[in-house]
Amino acid sequence: QFRGSAVQLGRQRLRSRCRAGHRPSRSPTGGPESWRPRHFLTLSLCRRAHTLTVLFILTCALVYVTLLEETPQDTAYNTKRGIVASILVFLCFGVTQAKDGPFTRPHPAYWRFWLCVSVVYELFLIFILFQTVHDGRHFMKFIDPKLGVPLPERDYGGNCLIYDPGNETDPYHNIWDKMDGFVPAHFLGWYIKTLMIRDWWMCMIISVMFEFLEYSLEHQLPNFSECWWDHWIMDVLVCNGLGIYCGMKTLGWLSMKPYQWQGLWNIPTYKGKIKRIAFQFTPYSWVNFEWKPASNLRRWLAVCGIIFMFLLAELNTFYLKFVLWMPPEHYLVLLRLVFFVNVGGVAMREIYDFMDDPKFHKKLGQQAWLVAAITVTEFLIVVKYDPHTITLPIPFFITQCWILGIVLLLTWTLWRFFIRDITLRYKETRRRKQEGSGEHDRVLGNGSTATGSGRSKLNGSSDSTRNRKS
Repeated sequence: QFRGSAVQLGRQRLRSRCRAGHRPSRSPTGGPESWRPRHFLTLSLCRRAHTLTVLFILTCALVYVTLLEETPQDTAYNTKRGIVASILVFLCFGVTQAKDGPFTRPHPAYWRFWLCVSVVYELFLIFILFQTVHDGRHFMKFIDPKLGVPLPERDYGGNCLIYDPGNETDPYHNIWDKMDGFVPAHFLGWYIKTLMIRDWWMCMIISVMFEFLEYSLEHQLPNFSECWWDHWIMDVLVCNGLGIYCGMKTLGWLSMKPYQWQGLWNIPTYKGKIKRIAFQFTPYSWVNFEWKPASNLRRWLAVCGIIFMFLLAELNTFYLKFVLWMPPEHYLVLLRLVFFVNVGGVAMREIYDFMDDPKFHKKLGQQAWLVAAITVTEFLIVVKYDPHTITLPIPFFITQCWILGIVLLLTWTLWRFFIRDITLRYKETRRRKQEGSGEHDRVLGNGSTATGSGRSKLNGSSDSTRNRKS
């Protein structure tokens, strides 16, 4: 029976491999069969790093610049071109030689590229941090001559009437004035954040907490001064809430999707090939994030740290453009958001792996480490370039609210992970002692009964003794 089941299992594996597009090929020595996919050559060509090819193209470009191109006499132009060339050489090295991260779709080189961009961005921030305020702001002119000029911030407060009866032409003009390019940006941003975090509760907490931060810091940045319905209806419910809802629906589809991949050249129809190419931009496999913040103190502190870093990165978006004099619609602001979109997902996966399985993942991932360093460096730039703005005193009633919230959070933490655990351990110890004492009394009772019965067997019953005496 065992031999028959083994043969049947081997046949099932043979059929599954044939369906997947594999074919057996005998080794040159005539040994056992080795399986090679039909699309082996195509995949190997795409998956190879092409280190020699990249090195050859890079060398040819440098030889051309050195021998065939005449160097211009413009110092500023040569400086800019030298910096760009240095960055490109580093990116070429990183894309071909850096370590792969947890993501492999659409291609591992894509994520290695963003890892190297993270290093370049962190080095740029460090350079800006070591400059004076005047030199740092005017250094932005080398990137874009339009920068380096103080720009007034737009005030989103003012008239907060949803229906303005004084304006007969358009009484809903306050709503239409708020409908700018940031509305779809809010929706898309929270849709992507939901795909990163993969938890509805954490996303809603971050969304609501950021609105409280805007309320608390509107005396520092005029951009935070918004109407109440702009905070809670347009932001939390419409833009953020709809983005989180669509993100959770997408997560549900990705978690239910079957992840059985087939080679492109093994698909017979053109419709199937196009579908396979589109699915190349979906994950290779899926992992559901189960944060479980209340399970132990380590996970609770990790989740609180993730929420804190998310909120700090959101605040850096507004404070950086304020202290570096960048308008909200500038392309550098958009590039920074695109950067965080690409590196945030990898960083969250590395943080989850490090938190969920610390025995296997013994150190924090490289992308998560860089994202944390970038967020802290951005905040330090804000502190150095405009300490007066961030040290403006917070109104007293807002300070009271934050102190109350922090005290409640610390109280719940102490109760959940210290007082409650000590109480449960004490009750468990007391219960075990009571069970142990009861078991001991039961054993003693059984022992006394056995002793009495043993003596009666040795001495005989009282009736038989009286009969013998009589």
